[in-house]
Amino acid sequence: MKSINLTCFIISISFLLNTSCKKIAIPSSDEWQVDFFDDFHSFDSNNWQDQRIWVNNETHCYVPDNEFNTREVSNGTLKLRVVNVEEKLPCDNYDKQGKIHPDTKYVAGRIASKNRQEFIKGKWTARLRLQNNGQASMFPAWWILGSQNNEPPVQEADEYICWPTTGSGEIDIFEHHGDHQKDHFTTGAIKSLGKCGEGDWWSLRKGFDATLNEYHDYSVEWEGSDLLYRLDGDEIYRNKGLGDNYPEPMFAILNFAKITDSPMKGEWVMEVDWVKHEFRKQ
Repeated sequence: MKSINLTCFIISISFLLNTSCKKIAIPSSDEWQVDFFDDFHSFDSNNWQDQRIWVNNETHCYVPDNEFNTREVSNGTLKLRVVNVEEKLPCDNYDKQGKIHPDTKYVAGRIASKNRQEFIKGKWTARLRLQNNGQASMFPAWWILGSQNNEPPVQEADEYICWPTTGSGEIDIFEHHGDHQKDHFTTGAIKSLGKCGEGDWWSLRKGFDATLNEYHDYSVEWEGSDLLYRLDGDEIYRNKGLGDNYPEPMFAILNFAKITDSPMKGEWVMEVDWVKHEFRKQ
């Protein structure tokens, strides 16, 4: 019995001095815990719905139910596409003033977790890639929006808040503007100017280079009062003190847009491996 006690004593001393025993990792109370994860083995209507809206003077029409192969789920990934159907077709997307989109030969995919998966703060991440990039008019995006947003689909009584005021705030995690530069994306928050439809797109965001045709993890998280943006887990940007400007539940949006009349070459695809939301365990 004495030899056993002596051995335990020596091991304990060694652990404390870190001379011969390995450190034991003790889980922290503030570690991230996953509360939503979709790896796109199917299109799960409990998580997503098609969103049909006309914004930013986009030249395409968002269509539902994978029409024209605009939101295919296959081989464990989601593919959102812009497709040139070669002839102008009627479009039933409306802008915020109730004007209907003109006929167009371009169709596209856009999905939202509105009224499906909505969370207050935490951390949002998507793993995605573009199959090509840098072409004029390309505008694929991964972003989050306040759940009281008054844009379609309006399905609940509290969805009456106009963009980008509190309740309808916007945070852009990944946007690629093909008109500007290849292998380049921007990230950051939209600054509300306090009135409906009035937002500052540029002062709170920054551009970064990455090989966009390869998979990367794009994240935003709340760290105290800051919004912290990550690429493949590494911090790349921070909106200091702005996290408290977004107290509302937020939903996720994935879309591939065409925003000018520039001619389209080939097939435009954003491929999404998975999306998740995490919270800090208290």
